[in-house]
Amino acid sequence: MIDEQHIVKVGMADLNVIRGQGLIRTTGLGSCVGVTLFDPLLKLAGLAHVMLPSSSIAREGALNIAKYADTAVPELVNKLKALGASQSRLVAKMAGGSQMFTFAGTGDSMRIGPRNVESCKAMLSQLGIPLLAEDTGGNYGRTIELDCETGILFIRSVQMGIKEL
Repeated sequence: MIDEQHIVKVGMADLNVIRGQGLIRTTGLGSCVGVTLFDPLLKLAGLAHVMLPSSSIAREGALNIAKYADTAVPELVNKLKALGASQSRLVAKMAGGSQMFTFAGTGDSMRIGPRNVESCKAMLSQLGIPLLAEDTGGNYGRTIELDCETGILFIRSVQMGIKEL
């Protein structure tokens, strides 16, 4: 995409929304999951860069709701609804959740990527939002961007090139 488009960048443990034309992008998805929500009628999109599955493990003073699947996904829905989105029209796509490192003899605590994917899916299901497509798992990083006009999710990785969902 050579032409200069409006791009909203979402950092790690962050979330944001975009309306109309442009892209919403996050980089550095390893074990993290990028969850996108899209209202096709109003051309509203949101993206959360989820780092961890559950806020129950939070240790920091002020809770960063964008960091955890169980708090980020509902907050993203609320932000889109504040712009006029209808929860019944929202559709989701997601990517990331890699198992970046292998540890011999460790339990579930080191499966951060797969646990993030499971937790994001559980939240979407609980909120009644269909997951239309995903590119999760593996052992490589991803950069994703959602086109706010078309709802197409572009996924870039060194290993797999560019995919469209």
